[in-house]
Amino acid sequence: MKRFGILSVLCLAVWSFALAPAIAAQDIKPFVRGSYQQIISARQGKPFIVNFWSLTCNYCVVELAMLKKLIKKYPKLDLVLVSTDTQEEEKDISANLAKFSLGKAEAWVFADSFTERLRFEVDKKWQGELPRTYFYSANVGARRAMPVQAISGKLEYKEVEQWVKQQYAIQ
Repeated sequence: MKRFGILSVLCLAVWSFALAPAIAAQDIKPFVRGSYQQIISARQGKPFIVNFWSLTCNYCVVELAMLKKLIKKYPKLDLVLVSTDTQEEEKDISANLAKFSLGKAEAWVFADSFTERLRFEVDKKWQGELPRTYFYSANVGARRAMPVQAISGKLEYKEVEQWVKQQYAIQ
């Protein structure tokens, strides 16, 4: 009987370890040329936020915590997170996103070593400063794919919340 109990516990432990990465893993897509237009096109006529961040950016970590609060309070918020780190750091990126419970947000990671080309495709004026956030309103169509607002640096919770309320018609 003892042997059966130990065997059951051992099997359960092995099964748990095998399943844990699948549960915790964040699906992270490679951000390459054309990815930004793909993100915008998929959300035509809907409000959304695109946030560029990095593991080594202190303000980015503060901003992810703030975005976590917003997602929790406003579950309809469509958030896209693009890490400017490398695909080799995908495990750390996924762990960081899991830490902030941002699993609902769509996640991407730069997958081109020529990062300047990716940044230029996003915004010709963007020099790589982080965090960098783009706010798209519902009235942005495929022909006019311009963000309502682009902000470099740390966001203020009240300002982002005000934008979310306006876009989602929340009182």
